[in-house]
Amino acid sequence: MSFHFAEATCYLSADLFYVEVLLLPCGEVEEVKVVLHGESPVPSESLLQLLRSKNFAAFSLKLQGLFAQYNIPGDNEMKLKLLASLQCLGKDLRKISHLPREQKYSDPEMDLINNGRIGDLIMGKEDCPFTIRFFIPPTNGTKTLVSDLNPVVQAAQVTVVVSDVTHKLQMASVVPQPPQLDPQGYPVFVPLNEVPNEMLPACFLLKLQPAMPVMPSFVKKLSQITDVTVADVDLQWAPLPTLLMRDSLSANSSWEMTCESKMIFTVPLPGGVMHSYICPGAAWDVPAHRGAVVDSVPFTHPGHVPALLELLRHQCTINTLLRSCFTFHCASAGSVCGLHFEVLPESDSSFSVTFQPPDADSLGVLLVNVPKPHQITCSLFGANARDPSINEYLSSVITSCMSIPETMRMLYNKLEDITSAPLSSSCSATTEAENDHSAPSSTAVADTSRASATFSQSAAMPNDGFSVSDSARSAMTVAKSESILEINQSPSASSYPPPLVDTFQHRVGNSQQAQLI
Repeated sequence: MSFHFAEATCYLSADLFYVEVLLLPCGEVEEVKVVLHGESPVPSESLLQLLRSKNFAAFSLKLQGLFAQYNIPGDNEMKLKLLASLQCLGKDLRKISHLPREQKYSDPEMDLINNGRIGDLIMGKEDCPFTIRFFIPPTNGTKTLVSDLNPVVQAAQVTVVVSDVTHKLQMASVVPQPPQLDPQGYPVFVPLNEVPNEMLPACFLLKLQPAMPVMPSFVKKLSQITDVTVADVDLQWAPLPTLLMRDSLSANSSWEMTCESKMIFTVPLPGGVMHSYICPGAAWDVPAHRGAVVDSVPFTHPGHVPALLELLRHQCTINTLLRSCFTFHCASAGSVCGLHFEVLPESDSSFSVTFQPPDADSLGVLLVNVPKPHQITCSLFGANARDPSINEYLSSVITSCMSIPETMRMLYNKLEDITSAPLSSSCSATTEAENDHSAPSSTAVADTSRASATFSQSAAMPNDGFSVSDSARSAMTVAKSESILEINQSPSASSYPPPLVDTFQHRVGNSQQAQLI
């Protein structure tokens, strides 16, 4: 940006806008105005207050956002065309955001961000970049003791950039007035051929703030929505938990050297409870469960935005659940954790948590499935759970708190209550029938007992870390096989996203072959 004075006025100028600062004789700031190309000056109260309070760092950040918004490459004719197209896009997104919708959250702001078709759309102010806030982790007051940071709002700045491929971009609104809605409640768009348009070497862009880890299947779906490829040349693929840990623990410079190879984390919870979580690198370091940090998503039509936001919210939900297992410190040699958990991937939208139930000689598995961004389901296996409503209860807990440690704490309390409660004869008979169904052979039962001993010995290790042996993982294949069958038969799983991939089924098959040998 260029800078110059004219009498008592200071000008900060870019190609498509400039900032006008009017000064008093004493040197104080009288007024700040933002002037977009071809429009009248508009006073900016936010920039005025920042200068009056001498908060020059925040003032510079504001200018940086404006510059990024209107830093459109090309000659003057190209700049003006792209600016006009971007303004038409903004008007159409505002129309879509005003359409009625079903409320999913009691908090109006959270419902707007997480459930709005366009999220929380911030535009129309010359001193504020064109931004969409589309995800914030729901909270119900239950937090781990190590979470000192406020939930990060996932946002995206909307802009236009040049591309190597020409695209047909709107030069007028494609949402008719009044809007005509399809059965899903989205507007019926006027075909681009029927409104003024331009073939331009450019596309719109959602610049993610902050950049977020995304799995390869989701990257592919983003491109399928827009027919514009998400550039993967510069993407660095790594196990998804590793990317989430680096993001969460970037403030701890010693983490990568001391903890990344083990991926073991302790999570303190209310009541003096301490959990230890391990994400085995070998299980997550396969193509289907790797991720890459994506900073932008290209698109060419306002109708792409609602679908893109839902897909990004889906990934945010998965990331939030996995990130809840990570803390800002590693397990130290003197720390004692009473409960240990192993987190394993099952598909691109589900993972399992293996644990030792209270007063039990076998392992339990909680399968967490996220078929949609607003739907999280839990299925408990192998923990002698006699309450048929426990899955519904756990699904409600995890949806409200978005925390694996908090959910496991509530589950453990529930199992302790069930274990200590007196059992009726009919309940015992039902339990025996369920056990007969889940353990089809004596060999599997014997393997489970041996696995439980191995798990318990590992859990007693105070400083060498915690790991679930191959025999323990093999022992849970019967329970997990039932969980996979349940998900594949679920109506929600059949529509979006697709059923579980073959990764875990391959693991089950290998285990069964080992047992036969």
